[in-house]
Amino acid sequence: MSEKVIITGGSGRLGRAVVQGFAAAGHEVISLDRELPKQAVPGVDYRSIDLMDAEATHTAFKEISPQAVVSLAAMAVPFMAPEEVLLKTNSTIAHNVTSAAVESGATRVVLASSPSIMGYGSPGGWVPEKLPLDENETPRPWHAYGLSKYVAEQIAAMFAAKMGPSSPVKFASFRPCFVIAEEEWDGAPTQQGHTVAERLQDPKLSAPALFNYVDARDVADFLLLLLERFDRVENGSVFFVGAKDAMATRPLSEIIPEIYPELASLATGLTGDRPAFSIDKARETIGWEPKRSWRTELKTKI
Repeated sequence: MSEKVIITGGSGRLGRAVVQGFAAAGHEVISLDRELPKQAVPGVDYRSIDLMDAEATHTAFKEISPQAVVSLAAMAVPFMAPEEVLLKTNSTIAHNVTSAAVESGATRVVLASSPSIMGYGSPGGWVPEKLPLDENETPRPWHAYGLSKYVAEQIAAMFAAKMGPSSPVKFASFRPCFVIAEEEWDGAPTQQGHTVAERLQDPKLSAPALFNYVDARDVADFLLLLLERFDRVENGSVFFVGAKDAMATRPLSEIIPEIYPELASLATGLTGDRPAFSIDKARETIGWEPKRSWRTELKTKI
């Protein structure tokens, strides 16, 4: 069924794939971003807007009157701005968009979070309760980016609590792993500047993200399925969204102890191509399964 969907941050690395996926699925897509994309998807309504401006955001949403909203807009990388700027920007956008979505009559609102909220890479040390990580592990963000994404999750949960279980409006958030855009399989640099092949050849490049990744198109598929099957989702839920395997050519049970000795005992079960992040909740709740892997998509031989 075709619906009117606002996608914020539609010009970004992930946003481009989500916009394209929703348009291909037949939805009426309105992309709201500060910048317009270099290459537009036919049929998509692109609008430039500062989502930090609450009044402008509410006005735009009321005019559009969407049935669903997917919020991707944010500063996308830790430390890309002063900590106070990053925290304020991402938290404000998440709240403005969610509030505007509710007032405009949207019935489903999805906010993007990040696996980095879990706290891995902390200079103060980090040892989780178990590996792979799942949604039951308590987040321990150590930088403003991670905190801002945790705030986004809490905003979704806050509105779910505020409106109550009988509300027709449903909220969820999701944690997309290290996003690989389609052109990056062909050798374009990833978000951190090096290529996918380089990440695979040198485990230390993927180690800071605990070898997580996801194809941007698989995220689009997840979001489409989530909106379709929202009736199966507990209001305010959060999901990890990642590939079914790790960004590594050897089992993480071997690699993680070499780089993070303190995690050696927790990594013993990460054999074969098993990743350090569980996507079982998305599988079991809405029946989503990632279709793409570096093993099937990468054009460069390793």
